[in-house]
Amino acid sequence: MSKSQETAVYTHGHHESVLRSHTWRTAANSAAYLLDSLKPHMKILDIGCGPGTITADLAALVPEGHVTAVDHAPGILDQARAVAAERGLDNVEFGVADVHALDFPDDTFCVVHAHQVLQHVGDPVQALREMYRVTKPGGFIAARDADYSAMAWYPEVPGLTDWLDLYLRVARANGGEPAAGRRLKSWALAAGIKDITATSDTWTFATEDEREWWGGLWADRTQASAYAERATDGGHATTAQLRAVSQAWREWARQEDGWFSVLHGEILCRKEA
Repeated sequence: MSKSQETAVYTHGHHESVLRSHTWRTAANSAAYLLDSLKPHMKILDIGCGPGTITADLAALVPEGHVTAVDHAPGILDQARAVAAERGLDNVEFGVADVHALDFPDDTFCVVHAHQVLQHVGDPVQALREMYRVTKPGGFIAARDADYSAMAWYPEVPGLTDWLDLYLRVARANGGEPAAGRRLKSWALAAGIKDITATSDTWTFATEDEREWWGGLWADRTQASAYAERATDGGHATTAQLRAVSQAWREWARQEDGWFSVLHGEILCRKEA
């Protein structure tokens, strides 16, 4: 077992503007490509669980099984535990882990799942090797990541082009790869995985309520989150530039014809029996 501890800085942090997005995520809107493969008895490892909304959905889908949910940031786990408790789930447990060196024996889990994780780690190929190692023969490795370079929007508000350029620079300076979605299959092949089904899916925000929510959380995140601190502390943007980007998000959200699409790459891999 490799003991690589190569990590990257989590670009977003866990400011309220970030959790506004994370707690919106469900198994249905974030892991649909996996759901047909789940069976009630399965044992699942959910990596990078964050506030635990997807975790709780997965636990409900395996009532005779068990979910182990882990995150690299211990502070968010209390919120994840609270979500599970509110839903009355007793088949889920939480802990801290580094995906580069998982503290589980070989062939432990039926499914190892990671949503929006590999874009933030220092060595995604090593992470996938570890995910594969702890998966049982015949089990599944499932990963889904956004591809920031493929995000599209209308109208062409100039400040959003500045936002994307800035985000790509900040994320890569932190050791991650924000255009991860298109690379998932390549990373899995490099990790030695052979049985790979690669797909894609999107989130789209176009109604007035959707634009207000999506534009508002990014407007706030650009000025108030760990991402904002890393942008200024790293010399990537000034406070004034961040304010201009934030205003651009609010301007886009006010446009009646506003539309934003987030492309995700997905891989569902089967471990050889």
